[in-house]
Amino acid sequence: MSKPAHKRVLSDSQAKAIGRNIRTSPRKLNLVAQTIRGKKAEAALATLTFSPRRIAIEVKKVLQSAIANAENNHDLEVDDLVVTEASVGKNMTLHRFHARGRGRSAGIEKPFAQITIVLEEKRVSKTEEKSAKKPQRKEAREAAAKDKPVTLRKSKAAAATAKKPQANKKEQA
Repeated sequence: MSKPAHKRVLSDSQAKAIGRNIRTSPRKLNLVAQTIRGKKAEAALATLTFSPRRIAIEVKKVLQSAIANAENNHDLEVDDLVVTEASVGKNMTLHRFHARGRGRSAGIEKPFAQITIVLEEKRVSKTEEKSAKKPQRKEAREAAAKDKPVTLRKSKAAAATAKKPQANKKEQA
């Protein structure tokens, strides 16, 4: 007799990897996790590769593990994977002490964190990619249609010179 198998928590188009006992605080780890949330897996890997933060190397390993899980265990297309969830949580805390003056001691806490990365296979067409980009301002769209440059903001000097001739005309009249 064995235990019954656990039901799959994720859908068939999702894959997950968990990195435990990562030697940093959850607050610092969350800053790195924010940079990859919602990105395609390929773009997230590039972001982590060139990130200046030390912990990005560990997060990259977890992301690569999630991509491998998606490809090998769930037969998902690697090019269509998107990071849908990158959640960070607390793990254990090492308690150390630091000797202080007059025979006292001060506590030092060395926190560990964990990260869970969930990838989902989403087929994104080129028209959806274009619509997902930020909409342009009305003037910029019209200028793009007419193929001429547009200045969206006037400089302070240009605004001041534009006001002076109007003031002179009023004085003359």
